[in-house]
Amino acid sequence: MPHSLGWYHTPTPSGFVLHLTATPDHLRATRTLIAKTLADAGVGEDLVYSTQLVMSELCGNAVRACGDFVPLVAEVGATSSGCGEDAGRGVRVRLHDPYRRMLPVRGGVRLDDPEAESGRGLPLVDLLAPGWRVAGTPVGKQVRCWIPAQQEGGV
Repeated sequence: MPHSLGWYHTPTPSGFVLHLTATPDHLRATRTLIAKTLADAGVGEDLVYSTQLVMSELCGNAVRACGDFVPLVAEVGATSSGCGEDAGRGVRVRLHDPYRRMLPVRGGVRLDDPEAESGRGLPLVDLLAPGWRVAGTPVGKQVRCWIPAQQEGGV
């Protein structure tokens, strides 16, 4: 979606930084960009799908907290090694929104709760990106995730 109002894409060596306005078209295009970028980096299909799901949940939460057309900054990057949070193979996902007061909270609805009509997004993020965290910024907050690559014989 090049040259679209509210869509500013900057490639990085391992992924991208994307400034976008949260619209349905931009969110669909973000999923497409994730798939292309990660496939080009040699990331497997399961990890691509997990990354799309995590980013979709984070964007949905930002829209619920901030409203339609919120300005977001999405970052995605494949990792092959590193230290700390990014140790090992996986994908780094970060989403920045301007609303610092409403922070995502762990807990609440369980994924297997048959009575729940909503609220499964953050438990899904917990499952796919264990250890995600939120950092306050001067102009809002950033949710930071690392999605590990599935190891052969492991989870």
